[in-house]
Amino acid sequence: ETPLPNVMETAFYFEQAGIGLSKDESYHIFLALKKLVSVQPIQTCRFWGKILGLEKNYIVAEVQYHEGEEEEEMEEEVIEEGEKETAEVEDEDEEKEKEDEPPKSTYKPQPVIPKEANGTGANKYAYFVCNEPGKPWVKLPPVTPAQIVCARKIKKFFTGRLDAPVVSFPPFPGNEAISPIGFYQLAEEERDDEEEQGGGGDACEENPDFQPLSVAEMLDSLSTWVHHRQSILKQGRCVWLNPFQNSEEEENEEEEKVEDSDELQQEIGPPILTPLSEDEGIQNIPAWTAQPSTNLISQYAVAILQSNRWPGAYAFASGMKFDNIYFGWGHKYSPENHTPALPPPVQAEYPSGPEITETRDPTLEEELAFKAAREEALDAAEEEEGEEDVEGDEEDEDD
Repeated sequence: ETPLPNVMETAFYFEQAGIGLSKDESYHIFLALKKLVSVQPIQTCRFWGKILGLEKNYIVAEVQYHEGEEEEEMEEEVIEEGEKETAEVEDEDEEKEKEDEPPKSTYKPQPVIPKEANGTGANKYAYFVCNEPGKPWVKLPPVTPAQIVCARKIKKFFTGRLDAPVVSFPPFPGNEAISPIGFYQLAEEERDDEEEQGGGGDACEENPDFQPLSVAEMLDSLSTWVHHRQSILKQGRCVWLNPFQNSEEEENEEEEKVEDSDELQQEIGPPILTPLSEDEGIQNIPAWTAQPSTNLISQYAVAILQSNRWPGAYAFASGMKFDNIYFGWGHKYSPENHTPALPPPVQAEYPSGPEITETRDPTLEEELAFKAAREEALDAAEEEEGEEDVEGDEEDEDD
């Protein structure tokens, strides 16, 4: 089997519903994917879609490497990064010895959520992009939870330039890959994990006994379509991770972090192969809309599914064939205008108390009263000193 997808066949099915690119552009993308497959150790490849930009567009390819190929590449990167960090730490130590150590801050930042390993979770697939068919493919870096969390809070058009000074380009968070029910089934290992942990993993396999549903059945209910990929949690990962989970020694030293970890609640997303009928709608709008490619010749119609949450995301099903694709600006639909997130409140510099609270200015009456009292005290002190001097003179005369 070749990893090269049949782009023209997929384009034919989507064309039945008026979705897709021109035949010339589709064929050029077909050739570009062929070139990508010939130079990269790719096991599977798929034309993910096209994201529109203000200056240029992105043609996105979704790939899976052969087992071990991408891991070796990432190990080399980790080694290089480790060497750089060691050199930077040594330079910083030398600078600290030369300069006086400043006061140490008591601020404890939130722990960084690590990204999921290549081939798992949000990084299960690798992504290549190019602006036009025939131009060099550029591999995108693995996505981090921080990028996903940030991308959900902003709304910005892509420029089409990867080096533009804006937020980085992570894999599109709204890529909801779907398939007809029954085409995939959980692997045996995943069934055992689901029974033990109460949630499914990310592995599924094709069902050899799958019997395709008719187009009428696919259009009758959204329960005939399922998600065959994991959903991304609010944490920015597909598998929840406790950021405060450390070794036993560190846990004994940092009891505060343990207390914070107790307050955290584990996120559990819906398992894979969950029907689309369980997706949350948008106010009175369903999350998905199913329709035939034609009502005139129903016996040759193709079942088309479009996302109302991510305009531009489509899927088709016809017998044993199905696929997903995206054409759009990369914006999620919202019935309300986008409201940027507010910055966090300013942190208090110090606790307020009487010992550090500035006193109020006295009034004129209080100043005059204080001045009169001070003069009386001075007069009384002078009189006492005068009386003591007189008593001392009398004692000297008696002697």
